[in-house]
Amino acid sequence: MPPAAAEPLTPERILATTEEVLRRYGPTKATVVDVARALGVSHGSVYRHFPSKAALREAVTERWLTKSVVRLEEIASAPTGAAPSKLEAWLEALFEAKRHKAGDDPELFATYTVLLAENSDVVDQHLSQLIEQLGRIIAEGVEAGSLSAPDVPAAARAVFDATGRFHDPQYAAEWFKPTIITEFEAVTALVIRGLRA
Repeated sequence: MPPAAAEPLTPERILATTEEVLRRYGPTKATVVDVARALGVSHGSVYRHFPSKAALREAVTERWLTKSVVRLEEIASAPTGAAPSKLEAWLEALFEAKRHKAGDDPELFATYTVLLAENSDVVDQHLSQLIEQLGRIIAEGVEAGSLSAPDVPAAARAVFDATGRFHDPQYAAEWFKPTIITEFEAVTALVIRGLRA
């Protein structure tokens, strides 16, 4: 049943509905017309907020990626806590966020994997944000003397790359193996040990 026409058509409402349409039809079959129908408006109304199907899909991808950055930013910006502990908590939160997205809603996760491939600029910006957060944690540890990294940006990138198996969607099938938590903890411990001053 379409929503009440009196409810204002906002970009957020369009994006939430687009997510539902993508879940229902998948990325290859979902159209702007489907989104408009679900909202109870004309497709022209959707285009007033998003000028093209590609722009709408890019915005949905960005919205999805931004959700995980918020929690990670809270950890990276926390005023207290030793950097090695913050680094461990950050890596764990990233892994858990990805695992939940893949496990809680596999259809939508598969859809987003397709959208991520379409929107490389959005993905690159997201990855830069994540690596910047890691850099801040490592820099904090270097300043406090608990971590050692002669080149903080390179260390942040190395940590991100070294833990890729636990956050890169191409490894999603492995995230539910019975041994994955043990493997994650071993890699995380090794990475943190390598950075200790």
